[in-house]
Amino acid sequence: MHFVDAKGILTANGGHCGMNIYRGCSHGCIYCDSRSRCYQFTHAFEDIEVKRNAPELLEKALKSKRSKCMIGTGAMSDPYMHCEAELGLTRKCLEIVKEYGFGIAIQTKSDLILRDIDLLEEINASAKCVVQMTLTTYDDDLCRLLEPNVCNTKRRIEVLEAMAERGIPTVVWLSPILPYINDTEENIRAILRECVRVKVKGIICFGMGVTLREGNREYFYAALDKHFPGLRDRYIRNYGDSYNVPSPYNNRLMSVFTGICRENGILYSPGDCFAYLNEFPEHHEQMSFF
Repeated sequence: MHFVDAKGILTANGGHCGMNIYRGCSHGCIYCDSRSRCYQFTHAFEDIEVKRNAPELLEKALKSKRSKCMIGTGAMSDPYMHCEAELGLTRKCLEIVKEYGFGIAIQTKSDLILRDIDLLEEINASAKCVVQMTLTTYDDDLCRLLEPNVCNTKRRIEVLEAMAERGIPTVVWLSPILPYINDTEENIRAILRECVRVKVKGIICFGMGVTLREGNREYFYAALDKHFPGLRDRYIRNYGDSYNVPSPYNNRLMSVFTGICRENGILYSPGDCFAYLNEFPEHHEQMSFF
């Protein structure tokens, strides 16, 4: 990893803000879109860029904001990568979010988030906290191939369950579903069964498939050659250089997905899920005002 002094930390997006404390990732997921060349990395993806002044920048930004909102983090780089255990920058930023009365929508694949569960509970009590967890495959052996350097799906489900026990709402990203790898009805039903059991608020799924573009496509294909010999040729034959790579079973799997979500009162429209993630509770604004 290497350290930089960033010029800013928050990106405004409508009524909410985004924040990335790190740039790059050490989880090694074979499908990661953040590797794409369009993001213009000037360093190796695994050489994590650490914004060492992130807490100071965040405090300065929140001090100057006139109204409270949700702060989202984890969309581009996981806030709980391995270096966070040593550096604690995510925790410092969470403490600042709590101090200034903002909400947090935090996305991860790591059980390191449990370290901060007390702090997340406090944020949820005073404003709003939503923990988002990515789930792709229920099979532990397959999970180790797809996401080799982070905890497996069953451990992530334990994290979701622990959050629920504290009253912290959760949202699952069911993505990506890789054609000919984890796009089975058995896999989708197993993940959804656990989502129902641990009472997730919503599940974000843009369709059963994956997106590939220059940068992440080459890394993904190299992983296919290593773990799934011959599958690269099938991808090239069926999808060429397409950005959208849908599962041939998309319609059937999406029907299973939407049906289970409807039956159990789980948000499943991406628009509804994002509206929930980005909505800052009005009652908190009123309490702050008075």
